[in-house]
Amino acid sequence: MGTLRQTALVLGEGPSEFFYFKSLCDVFKHLTIKPDYPKHTTIKELETKISDGVAMGYNRIFCIVDMDTKAVDPERSQYQKLKAKYAEPVSKPRKGIYCKVEFFETHRCTELFFLYYFRYTSRQYKNQSSLLKDLNRCVKYQKTIDFFVKSKGLHGYFERNGGNLNEAVANANRSVDEKQKGDREYTYSELGRLIKIMKEL
Repeated sequence: MGTLRQTALVLGEGPSEFFYFKSLCDVFKHLTIKPDYPKHTTIKELETKISDGVAMGYNRIFCIVDMDTKAVDPERSQYQKLKAKYAEPVSKPRKGIYCKVEFFETHRCTELFFLYYFRYTSRQYKNQSSLLKDLNRCVKYQKTIDFFVKSKGLHGYFERNGGNLNEAVANANRSVDEKQKGDREYTYSELGRLIKIMKEL
């Protein structure tokens, strides 16, 4: 009997995530990235995209979440409710649906994981622009569609400029370990765990 092909859907909250995960398609050929050109996503829109993905028959849905926009209500409580809703896999055997939905958080935003390609930091960033300044000390980066297109794939662009994905994963995992030990509630990325899962799929 043949094995079912794993299909994974990556849902980001904006163009940074879309262009980054699209650039990993050569590394993870089984990945499907959606939506094509997402606008900034509200929790409600993210919930709709998840239920669409479930209905389309994906086995796994990975949600990439920027925590800087989830610090205060109503976003914080809406996000917690969404996570609780998908705490267990969606299973509808009669419809042939079984889908595990997982959330991967980064504080402040996905660009921290990009910085982790180059170096580790546990610095507390007051805002996104101070994080982007640190990233630009390592590699030229602009949060614009024009830049994302010109970079010809963010992952490859970071590696061509001295960054390393394995380093990013190790740094991200270190940040989560430190957070779990109670050292801090900021400057961490769970994307290292996501990359590991994607490698194992």
